[in-house]
Amino acid sequence: MKVFNLACEHGHGFEGWFASEEDFLGQRSGGLLHCPVCDSGSVSKQLSAPRLNLGKSDAEGPVTSDLETRHQAEFLKAMRAIVQSAEDVGERFTEEARRMHHGESPERPIRGQTSLELARELRQEGIGVIPLPDLPALKNTLQ
Repeated sequence: MKVFNLACEHGHGFEGWFASEEDFLGQRSGGLLHCPVCDSGSVSKQLSAPRLNLGKSDAEGPVTSDLETRHQAEFLKAMRAIVQSAEDVGERFTEEARRMHHGESPERPIRGQTSLELARELRQEGIGVIPLPDLPALKNTLQ
């Protein structure tokens, strides 16, 4: 098993696990590799140091030197939890948020789409909304 550090054209870093170098090249040329953050198909292999199994360091767990990659992973994990726990009301987001605020609909976590202007109106009415990015990685697992 080969573990490669990969990055898309926008600089989002992530790992890819492949059976071999040829497997990586075949998946890339076949259009099967996509960035888990932005869904870009322009993925390249980055320089990486080999991981050596030296006994007791294995018990401590792997050491990740790339802080940005860890932050991306933590961010995606938190965002997936939010997405999974909220009901997708789609285009009805503004209407449903107002209904919940006025007690016409049961309060629950919801998500959906609205314009920036309508989101501002909701906030001015005292309805708390938080814009979330629409990332492909939130809808798909990385396996």
